[in-house]
Amino acid sequence: MKYAVNNAVWSGSWVAERLGVELVGDDGLTGLLGLALRRNPKRAHLLVSNVLGKHVPQSPSVVYGHGFALGRRVRDLLGTDEARTAVVLGYAETATGLGHSVADGLGLAPYLHSTRRPVPGVATAGGFEESHSHATSHLLLPEDPALLVGEGPLVLVDDEFSTGNTVLNTIRALHERYPRRRYVVVALVDMRSAADAGRLEEFAREIGARVDLVAAASGTVRLPEGVLEKGQELVARHESPPMPSTQSYGRTTRVELRWPRGLPDGGRHGFTPAHRERLEGALPAMAARLAEALPSGARRVLVLGFEELMYAPLRLARELEQLADTADTVGPEVRYSTTTRSPVLAVDDPGYAIRSRLVFPAHDDPADGPGERYAYNVAGGGFDAVVAVVDSVADTPALHAPDGLLAQLAAHTPHVVLAVVPSYVPEPLYVPERPLPMLPEPLRGPAFSSYAPEEVGWLLQDLSDVTLEAPTEEREEAIQSGGAHYAESLPVEYQPTEQYQELFHAALEDSAARLARAVGAVTELVLAERSPRPVLVSLARAGTPIGILMRRWAQYRHGLDLPHYAVSIVRGRGIDANALRWLAAHHDPRDVVFVDGWTGKGAITRELADALEEFEASDGITGFDPEIAVLADPGSCVRTYGTREDFLIPSACLNSTVSGLISRTVLRADLVGPHDFHGAKFYRELAGTDVSVAFLDAVSARFPEVVDAVDAQAKELLSGERAPTWEGWAAVERISEEYGIRDVNLVKPGVGETTRVLLRRVPWKILARAGAGADLDHVRLLAEQRGVPVEEVTELPYTCVGLIHPKYTRGATGADGKAVTV
Repeated sequence: MKYAVNNAVWSGSWVAERLGVELVGDDGLTGLLGLALRRNPKRAHLLVSNVLGKHVPQSPSVVYGHGFALGRRVRDLLGTDEARTAVVLGYAETATGLGHSVADGLGLAPYLHSTRRPVPGVATAGGFEESHSHATSHLLLPEDPALLVGEGPLVLVDDEFSTGNTVLNTIRALHERYPRRRYVVVALVDMRSAADAGRLEEFAREIGARVDLVAAASGTVRLPEGVLEKGQELVARHESPPMPSTQSYGRTTRVELRWPRGLPDGGRHGFTPAHRERLEGALPAMAARLAEALPSGARRVLVLGFEELMYAPLRLARELEQLADTADTVGPEVRYSTTTRSPVLAVDDPGYAIRSRLVFPAHDDPADGPGERYAYNVAGGGFDAVVAVVDSVADTPALHAPDGLLAQLAAHTPHVVLAVVPSYVPEPLYVPERPLPMLPEPLRGPAFSSYAPEEVGWLLQDLSDVTLEAPTEEREEAIQSGGAHYAESLPVEYQPTEQYQELFHAALEDSAARLARAVGAVTELVLAERSPRPVLVSLARAGTPIGILMRRWAQYRHGLDLPHYAVSIVRGRGIDANALRWLAAHHDPRDVVFVDGWTGKGAITRELADALEEFEASDGITGFDPEIAVLADPGSCVRTYGTREDFLIPSACLNSTVSGLISRTVLRADLVGPHDFHGAKFYRELAGTDVSVAFLDAVSARFPEVVDAVDAQAKELLSGERAPTWEGWAAVERISEEYGIRDVNLVKPGVGETTRVLLRRVPWKILARAGAGADLDHVRLLAEQRGVPVEEVTELPYTCVGLIHPKYTRGATGADGKAVTV
C-alpha cells in the first residue's frame, strides 16, 4: 500500500515499501521529503527534498522562502547585534543556494559556501570532509582572508542534518584555526537519531562553545538490517543505461544577462549584504531579458541552475516568476532546479522522487577529471522552455557538444535558453617583485592631527617645524607668473572671526542631517559596487573628514572596521607615488577607494586617473581604481557620490581647524625626496579653535534618524543612471570665456571651491546663483571682509563660482588685491 500525502502518492513510498525504510517525525515531513536510491557504497537511500530546488523542480518562491524564513529565525535567535558579527557558511554543492537564502534572511552577515572547484591563485582558508558523500573534499576559498576570523557566530547551513558528521568535521577543522564561542547549525530537516543528537552536545562541551540548531522540521529515518545490501541489489535490478539522444527537436538561443561587472556570481569567494543590495537592483532588468527570450505562449518554464551555481539561477527564477505574476496577461508557471554530480536511480513511478534522469558529461573541466553529470525530473516535466544558467567557466565546447547538456535538454523541450553568468575569480594580492624602499608607518593622532588614531592614518611626513607660509598676495603672484607651484608653500591659515565661527556652527546645525544622508548614501554605494571591505583613502585634506564619516557610517550601519588613510594629490604633479607603494604593500589595490569632499570642475578626478595610469606604467602595480567617491558631485564628474546638489558642506568653511589641524599638503624638492611621502604641517597651536571632532560628532549623531532615507536614496542611486556628464567642466569653460579669463584653473565652481578661493587665493569676484540662500551666508561674509563683489547670475549650474584674480600682480592691481584690472 502506498503512502498518501494530501490525497496524492508520497514520493517516498516506492523505496519505503521495497526496503522497509520508515520516515517518522513532524507533521508535514513527508511533504518536505521523498525517497530515492543512490549509487553509493556508503548509503543506499537518498532523502530528496521537495523544497531545495536541487532534484525536484519547485516554485522558486517556495525554495527561496524556506531558506529566507530559516535566516529570519537565526536572526531572532542571535539578536541584531550578534547577527551583525556572524558569518554564514553553506555546503557544496547541494546547499549553496539554501545557505545563501539563509544569509539573505539573516540580512546582516556575509556568506561563504564551500566548493569542490579549486581556483588557481586563491589561498585555501580551510577544508573538511563529508563522509557519506560521493565527493568528499570541501574547500573554503574566501577572497577576504579575514572573513572567517572573528568572535561572532558561525552559521552552518546544510539541506539535511542526518548524522551530524559533516557539521562535526567542519566545526572541528575551523575551530582549530578560527575559534569562536558560538555556532548555529541550520537545516531544512533534522533527521538525527537521539544518539547523534547527544554526540553533538558532547562535542560542543568539549570545545567550550555553544551550538544551536534551527530546522524547518525534524524526524528520523528507521532503517532495517541489511538495507545497504538490499538497496544496492535494487539499484542493480532497476538501473538501465541512459537512452542516447538521437535527435533534437528544440532550439537553443543565448541571452545576454548583463550581469553587473565585478559582482560575485555566488558565495564561493564570499558574498556580502552590500553585494546582495547590488544584485537586488540588477535583477528586474536581467529577468526582463530572460522573459523576452522565452517563446510566446510558453506555459511552463524551468530555470535550471548548474551544480554549485544555485543562488544566481534561483534569484533569476524568482524574479521571472514575480514578473509573470504581475503581467497583464497570464505568465508562465516557473519552476527551478539544478544539475548535480550526485548519481541517483531514476524510476518512473509516482511513489518515487526521481522520475527521470538526463545524463551528460561534465562541462566545467573539473579538478577530479571528467565524469557524468545529471539533471533530474526534467524529461517528462512538460516544460515549454528550459533556461539553463551556467557560469562562464562551464560555457565550454562540452556544454554545446552533441551529447552535452544543451542537446539533452533540447531533446525534451522545444526551446532552450542559455544564460551565462561571469565566473568571479579574485585576483591575487599584489606582491612586489623587487624590494621597495622602507617607508614609514602612517602618522596618527594625537602626535599628528587632532583626530583619534583609529580614525585616520596620514601617509605624509611631518613638516611642522619648517616655515612654509607666505602672504596670500605674494603666493598668488608667484603662482600666476609661473615662478612657483602652489604646493611649494602654504597660505597663512585664516583665523575666523567670532561672527564667522557663529556662521559655521549655524550651518552645521542646519545641514548635519543632510550631510549624514549623503555620507550614508555614498558609503552604501561603495560597499555595494566597489568592495565589501574597502580601504578608504582620502585625498588630503578636504577628503579626510568625509573619509572618517564614511568609516563611521560603515561601522554604525554594518559593524565594519574599515582602514582609512589620507594621501596627498597635487594638481599638475599627481598623487604621492610612495603612498601608493605603501598601500599596495599593505592592502589589495582593488579594495582601495579614493575619497574626496566634493567635485568642482573635475580637475582632481582627471589628475588622479592620469597619475594612476602613469604609476601603473612605472611600477607595474595594477588594481587601483581612479573612480573617486565624493560626498557631493555638483559638477557631474563621478558616478560614486552621495548627492549632486551644490550645498554648503560646513567642513569647506574652515581650513585646518576642521581638518584635524593639518595643513594643505606640500611638495617641494628640497623637503620631499624620491623616497619620502609628501609633507604637511600640524598646527598644534590652533587647538583652542579646533572644531574637527565636533564637526564629525555632529554629523554622526544624525545617523540613526537618516537610516531609512539613506536606504531609499542608495537603492535609487544603485538602480539609476549615474554616468558623469561633465556639465560642470562645460560651465567652467563657458564662464572662463565669458569673463575673459581664458584659464579654467582660475575658475573655481561650487560652494566648497569658492570658499577656498576666498580663504587662500586672491579673489576677483564671486558669481552667485540668483536666489541662493543660507548656503552662501559665509561666502557673502568672507567676500565683504575681502572687498570682493558678489554678482548674482541666473541659470548658474552651481550655487556659486569663485573667480581668482586673473593676471594678478601687486604692482598692477594693488597689494591688497581689491582693485580690478584685467
